[in-house]
Order: sequence, then C-alpha cells, then structure tokens
Amino acid sequence: MPERRRFRPRVDVDWACPSPNFDERNLPITMVVLHYTDMPDVREAIDKMCNPDSKVSAHYCITREGKVVQMVEEEKRAWHAGRSYWRGHTDVNSASIGIELDNPGHTHGYEDFPEEQMQVLLRLLNDIVKRHDIPRANVVGHSDVAPQRKDDPGEKFDWERLAEHRLALARPEKLELGDPFDNDGSFYLALERFGYDISDGHAAVKAFQRRFRPVRIDGEIDGEIRAILFGLLLERDRGLAR
Repeated sequence: MPERRRFRPRVDVDWACPSPNFDERNLPITMVVLHYTDMPDVREAIDKMCNPDSKVSAHYCITREGKVVQMVEEEKRAWHAGRSYWRGHTDVNSASIGIELDNPGHTHGYEDFPEEQMQVLLRLLNDIVKRHDIPRANVVGHSDVAPQRKDDPGEKFDWERLAEHRLALARPEKLELGDPFDNDGSFYLALERFGYDISDGHAAVKAFQRRFRPVRIDGEIDGEIRAILFGLLLERDRGLAR
C-alpha cells in the first residue's frame, strides 16, 4: 500500500496517494460514479491511478479490507469516467466524484464485494451525498454512464443495500405489468429520458438490466424491464426518486 504523503482529505482516509491526474471542474458536483478496479492487486490499481502516464484517476478507492485511499481532492476533476453521459451531462468527470472498489472485475475473476468494503462505502457515500446534496438518482455505476464500454461495478454489486439507506434508487416494489410503452422506440426514448445514452440501444438496455434486474442481462426489452422503467419514471414524476 502506498505510504502516507502530504494531502488534505475531506473525509477520514487510511492512506493518501495524491495523483497528478486531475484538472479543474467545469460543473458543480451533482453525481457519484461507482467503479471496480478490474485488477487483481489493489496496490497495482492505486499505483496506476497515481501514475501520470496512465491518464486515469479517481477520488477514492476502497480496498476489500475496508481501507479508504484518497487520490484526488473532491474539489478537483478526477479522470475516472472517460467518454460518458448521464442526464444531459457529457462531461461526467466535471459533475461527479469517482469511487473505485477493489475487485478483480470481469477480466480477472469477478468476485462478491466483501462486507467490510460495503460498510465503508456506505459511510463514505453517505458523507459525500449529504455534503454535496446529491440526489439518489445520480448515484450511478460506470456502466450506467458508459454502457457501450463498461460493465462495472457489475451485477454482483448490492445496489439494493444502498437503496435501503436512501443512497441510490431502488427498483420499484410494485410493478405494473403490461405494456406501458407502445413499441421499442418509445421504450428507448423513455430510457433516454431517465438518463441513459441510447446511441447503442442494446448496450443501454443491458446497463439498465445490470442495474435494476441483474438476474438476467441479455439486452432484450421485455415486459419486466418495461415495467421497471415505467415505475422509476412514475416515481420521479411524483417527486419520489430524488
């Protein structure tokens, strides 16, 4: 693990590894994007995010043991989201705080997220969301903002647990099954209205499934997926999904 260096964290951290990979924000902070490191060794992942040649970084990384490493100050724009989109924002890095979770990812043998890691994430996320007044709908995964490129934090991530603490949107409890959309085109438009980039519709549907119905991720529009999206939009229109 990198040794402690001079740094001014906004929250309690276990290690500070200042990364040179940041610049100035162009937007206020209104989002949190969750990632996994997709590397077998968290030390290598942190070293990469602190290496100027990598051109990548995040504000925080949480190890599997529940240790918090801060690499970029929250006021700065970390380089974690890449080419991405969410609810009209094309510069997601400027609008968001990026949190990496130590996990080998789909590339190196995807694993469950340990209890120690999830407990610390809940505390860190609660602190960030309260300080920046971030709506639950804007706590998202990398796959939500970059569905054509990314799968993280993936189907094993416990979004419902975050939702129980009002730190993310929950899947609607009661689904109005049927056909709330006239055709697939209207579904895609509704998915875009919810926040997704639909330039690759199949990828966007898979990202939505990974987030709200992880038991089956096939990119196909079915009745259950239609009902989930319809329920989420209803809650938002009623002011219940902030």
